[in-house]
Amino acid sequence: MNVDNWQEKFETWWVQQGEHEDASHDTAHFRRVYKLSTEINAGEGGQADHLILLAAAYFHDAVNPPKDSPLRSKASTLSADLSRIELAKMNFPADKIDGVAHAIAAHSFSADITCESLEAKILQDADRMEALGALGIARNMYTSGRMNSKLFHAEDPLGVARALDDKKYALDHFELKLLKLPAMMQTQTGGKIANERADFLVKFRDQILKEIAI
Repeated sequence: MNVDNWQEKFETWWVQQGEHEDASHDTAHFRRVYKLSTEINAGEGGQADHLILLAAAYFHDAVNPPKDSPLRSKASTLSADLSRIELAKMNFPADKIDGVAHAIAAHSFSADITCESLEAKILQDADRMEALGALGIARNMYTSGRMNSKLFHAEDPLGVARALDDKKYALDHFELKLLKLPAMMQTQTGGKIANERADFLVKFRDQILKEIAI
């Protein structure tokens, strides 16, 4: 089967599984991560395996514990393990399964696994891009709402005189993680896109500060 046939097969698999309860990790997220992966790959010379990128994009969040779950740091390795099982059932090319599993395991921020392949670097960049830009803001606020966090600390929104805590305040997540992502990108193309999207986060943060100033 070609890439389009496999994408249709993966979409069908997700329909059969049902969507994650977390709407920020739905099938549309997987489509966007794959699209970003192909864009980054093209910018890097097109040397990555498209089929590995596709499968990794669709299975990278196959196991998705809540953000505050003790299993969160193991989510990527659990997803990698599940991808091996499910791809084998689908008769996915056996020589590509290890590459898919490694890309999935290494993509996570919390897993701290070194990317050893171009596909892993691209997937990590593409997935992290979803945390930046307008979409990143929307997903951050959505996730914070699910965790019953506040939007920001009313008296000290930037954490000038307090410790930042993104479990309590959505805006704190900008400084603690999101605005650090551009410097962590694995590819030049990913870095360029990430910097553009991070600029939007900064403008959004600055606008909030203007609107809440007393």
